[in-house]
Amino acid sequence: MQTEKVIDYIVNWLKDYATSANIKGFVVGVSGGIDSAVTSTLCAKTGLDLLVLEMPIHQGKNQVTRADRHIDWLIDNYSNVQRQPVNLTTVFDKLISVLPAVENEEMRFMALANTRARLRMTTLYYFAGLNGYLVAGTGNKVEDFGVGFYTKYGDGGVDVSPIADLLKTEVWELGRVLGVNEEIIEAAPTDGLWGDNRTDEDQIGASYPELEWAMQMDDDGKTATDFSGRQKEVFTIYKKFNTANQHKMIPIPVCEIPHALKTTS
Repeated sequence: MQTEKVIDYIVNWLKDYATSANIKGFVVGVSGGIDSAVTSTLCAKTGLDLLVLEMPIHQGKNQVTRADRHIDWLIDNYSNVQRQPVNLTTVFDKLISVLPAVENEEMRFMALANTRARLRMTTLYYFAGLNGYLVAGTGNKVEDFGVGFYTKYGDGGVDVSPIADLLKTEVWELGRVLGVNEEIIEAAPTDGLWGDNRTDEDQIGASYPELEWAMQMDDDGKTATDFSGRQKEVFTIYKKFNTANQHKMIPIPVCEIPHALKTTS
């Protein structure tokens, strides 16, 4: 990959899109992970306004520290960057307190994890609306179009997706060239929705390089029967997530009423 040219291409794409829409800048939620670090840096390089939000919800200290240091680095290097901390922990806890109890704790736990992401999306759009900014998404190609590893109307609710055509390994490559802090590049990817240290690999059962391989094999028309051992296991994992999360990747189904039913006889 011609990394520096890819960086320039994305930066110009972001700037052209925003200026054509008469938009003043971007808002990005920074989590302490590589995707949000790269996305926020690309937005900063446009020279347009960039508001970076920290939105912890019972967040692990290491994630908050990485996010803080990245924002410090952005502000030191780009004069168009501003920071806005918004601690959503009390909002999240208050919401939980008014929701009815349920018997299935596992399903409740998953629903609340997605609720965290949707609270953050709402907060991003609040500040976007106040300032006339676009919400820049942080999803990469494997997450958005491979395994669907994001929350619908949470981190999937964005205006522009600058890195959604890049594999995770390519995002890491951009991060190194952009000068993103090494601690972020080396950190195990996590969605930060659980209040513990579980990683994306813990949840999915495969690493991003493995998922990228499976995505390519699926694009090539391969099936699980073409593989054995770990490769077969990874491919099966990929297909399971890809199939289950198609509802995130395709347009919302619209019930189209037959013309004959909409006319009077």
